[in-house]
Amino acid sequence: MDILATIKREEKKLEEQLGKLQHQLNGVRAAAKALGDSASRGVTTVKKRVLSAAGRAKISRAAKKRWAKVRAQAKKAVG
Repeated sequence: MDILATIKREEKKLEEQLGKLQHQLNGVRAAAKALGDSASRGVTTVKKRVLSAAGRAKISRAAKKRWAKVRAQAKKAVG
């Protein structure tokens, strides 16, 4: 019955760990309670940044202009 004794020892270890964890949890809960509602609030989401159609068009035109310049220089180099 060596297995039974081993199981009992493991059970005792786990119960001790459970007691320690419950003690830590109580401490965390007490700290949260001391802080008040600020600790219980959830994570706030960041507002999504919106780009207007005009802004997108301006960025698109600038990118096309840059790429046209790169292509023109590449054509001259091959040339």
